[in-house]
Amino acid sequence: MLSYTQVIQILSARKGMRYMLKEKNSAGGGKFNFFNFLKEKDNNQAEPSNVKEFISYLKNKIINEKYEITREEAIFLSQIPNNDMETLNILFNAADQIREVFCGKYFDLCTIINAKSGKCSENCKYCAQSVHFKTGTDVYGLISKELALYEAKRNENEGAHRFSLVTSGRGLNGNEKELDKLVEIYKYIGEHTSKLELCASHGICTKEALQKLVDAGVLTYHHNLESSRRFYPNVCTSHSYDDRINTIKNAKAVGLDVCSGGIFGLGETIEDRIDMALDLRALEIHSVPINVLTPIPGTPFENNEEVNPFEILKTISIYRFIMPKSFLRYCGGRIKLGEHAKTGLRCGINSALTGNFLTTTGTTIETDKKMIKELGYEI
Repeated sequence: MLSYTQVIQILSARKGMRYMLKEKNSAGGGKFNFFNFLKEKDNNQAEPSNVKEFISYLKNKIINEKYEITREEAIFLSQIPNNDMETLNILFNAADQIREVFCGKYFDLCTIINAKSGKCSENCKYCAQSVHFKTGTDVYGLISKELALYEAKRNENEGAHRFSLVTSGRGLNGNEKELDKLVEIYKYIGEHTSKLELCASHGICTKEALQKLVDAGVLTYHHNLESSRRFYPNVCTSHSYDDRINTIKNAKAVGLDVCSGGIFGLGETIEDRIDMALDLRALEIHSVPINVLTPIPGTPFENNEEVNPFEILKTISIYRFIMPKSFLRYCGGRIKLGEHAKTGLRCGINSALTGNFLTTTGTTIETDKKMIKELGYEI
């Protein structure tokens, strides 16, 4: 099996020649057939002779031809070593150029409130709110419409574009008293705010339940895939990957926009993250939350190893190559990037969940707005 370093050596040695490299990948089996793109020479295009040229080659095809990169191409980009800063910076800059062309300088800010906490029946191994784990998280029922409106107006006044209620629990079937109360809250917020777009996050839902949210003024439904189909059984067994896919399809069927992404650091490979991104692309998701695991004491993932910050940034860049038109959204755990958080806004990120996130602390809206404006974005 050829390593990334060996590929670079071959590229350098065979400048100007056609060739193909074959390699097995760890995520989905099968063959990794690489450099088929070299056939483009027949179209009088210069052949890439090294990895840096290949990055530029892919970027230009995406920008000029609306090209959709393949799984094999994305995996090859993922093999850039996390300490090869020269090549990573080329990848970051290319992703930023793709973002500029397809999305411009607009930066979207959303906020959420943990509207119902704890006692969730599901066993998602990262979550503080699961009834299966002893985490010491706060437990309370659905908040009042007055408290929800207070938080919504506060976020609106601070410059947020979107506001969502997030509730613990498996989901909604369409006939629950809780759903009736949620409908009342969303209508109340809509009647007393003028700029906020309403979003919702209530787990696995039927079309009937989602239609009621639409009728209450909700525009976007949030429901993460969390990881790849291959890895998902390691994350949760109380519901399936297809349950999540079906909820997304239900939301789209009733006219909702969908916000869906995942969490880095669950124990998955970078190939798993790529597979999730490809599923999101196939589902035509245009808002992709990118979370970094904050290990919660008492959960099965409390001792998970942290993901290298440059691997996170590399993955974000690859996501921009895969989904050039989407909002890639910084979400929970991004504080783990530390001083490198700004780099994310220069390698594909163009939106963020801001404020306090569920049971983990985020950043303030004002702090985020300052950073965003300093980097030349418009809010």
